[in-house]
Amino acid sequence: GLAIIAWAFATLGTPAPQLFDAIAHASEQRIGNFNAQELANTAWAFAIVDTADRGAFVKVLSARAAEMGLAAFNGEQRRHLHQLFLSVELDANPPTELLAPI
Repeated sequence: GLAIIAWAFATLGTPAPQLFDAIAHASEQRIGNFNAQELANTAWAFAIVDTADRGAFVKVLSARAAEMGLAAFNGEQRRHLHQLFLSVELDANPPTELLAPI
């Protein structure tokens, strides 16, 4: 499904912004059917790739994760979700003090 396609492209490091935009749009419509593994794989893929706007997708994904509850996710799946949330936060608020010497 969508999760495995997103995971595969992210794993390969293949830049495909239009594909990820399409996956985000399609996932928003089907997110209610995602299980914990699919949600985590999709979250990880979107954390890894550089997409233009993850914000709307993250809101939908977050709502689904909250609906499922923390107990639905194992440790690795929780890390994947956290990785996406952190990447979105860093996009919005880059730590400029840390990046200045680079």
